[in-house]
Amino acid sequence: MGRGLPRGRGVGALSRRLEAPLAQAQEMAEPIEPGPATTLGPVLALLLAALSFSLMTVCVKGAGHRLPVAEVVLARALVSLALSWWMLRRLAINPWGRRRRLLALRGLLGSVALACVYGAVMRLPLATATLLQYLYPTFTALLAWLSLGEQLSRRLLLGCGCGWLGVLVVAQGTNPAMADLSLWQLLPQPLAWSGSPALIGLLLGLLGALLTALAYVSVRELGRSEHPLVIVFWFPLMSLPLSLPWVLHDPVRPSAIELLWLLGVGLFTQLGQLGLTHGLTQLPAARATTIGYVQVVFAAFWGWLLFGEAIGTTTGLGALLILAAGLLSR
Repeated sequence: MGRGLPRGRGVGALSRRLEAPLAQAQEMAEPIEPGPATTLGPVLALLLAALSFSLMTVCVKGAGHRLPVAEVVLARALVSLALSWWMLRRLAINPWGRRRRLLALRGLLGSVALACVYGAVMRLPLATATLLQYLYPTFTALLAWLSLGEQLSRRLLLGCGCGWLGVLVVAQGTNPAMADLSLWQLLPQPLAWSGSPALIGLLLGLLGALLTALAYVSVRELGRSEHPLVIVFWFPLMSLPLSLPWVLHDPVRPSAIELLWLLGVGLFTQLGQLGLTHGLTQLPAARATTIGYVQVVFAAFWGWLLFGEAIGTTTGLGALLILAAGLLSR
């Protein structure tokens, strides 16, 4: 880590407190530097994860016409929890892990991020909602600067500028009321967004990207000491109690078709989480998350094929800016 802003006293104390458990984790499983022959499996796992997550968004959009977000999150948690428990029992792995507080935090962050992403998918085209999620590399770099004092380079600043400009451009292409305005006319028009579902979708997408950045950092750290299945198991374990009260407050009985959509959400999310966790724990985070950008291509294809969502010039330009921001933030 290069020179940067000075760390705070609290961060230093926390770092010293974490040295002992991290040292023990490294003794239990010293990471092996992946070579060309050992990276093919994690790369394929990440590609499968991107495909699975794109199919998950299709199922979310199908179920979200009538069902609330909390009910979709709960269904996903029930399916994923059952599958994770079965896999852990079959492999005779202790499901509770070693670093339970961090596992619980990862599950909490992931659960709220998931709800935000689902909310964005229900209100925006698939490609647009997926693009907003891929602002998380920029958020990760900014969080490292704020909390750890890491250097804020010119490349990172350029990446942040590209990312937020991309969001503005995508917003212009998303809101029909703004479609005829130029980019510079869009800046002073906040009232045109009042009460817009697109605005809510954009805000949910941005919040989901921020929480995704925090969750991915925790997954990378947990990979030092925990089995990937344990990390995956704690995700729905935290989602279940978080979503259940919302569902009980205002339940909606799903139809037979909606039950199939909900089952697809759970199955594809579980498959995606397994591939993602395997890739993040086996490859450097920058490379692993870069591979995940192929999910944007999958989402655009499904949106065009199944929902008639055309990708206009404005959205395409915003996509290029957001993808460039993610690459510059590494």
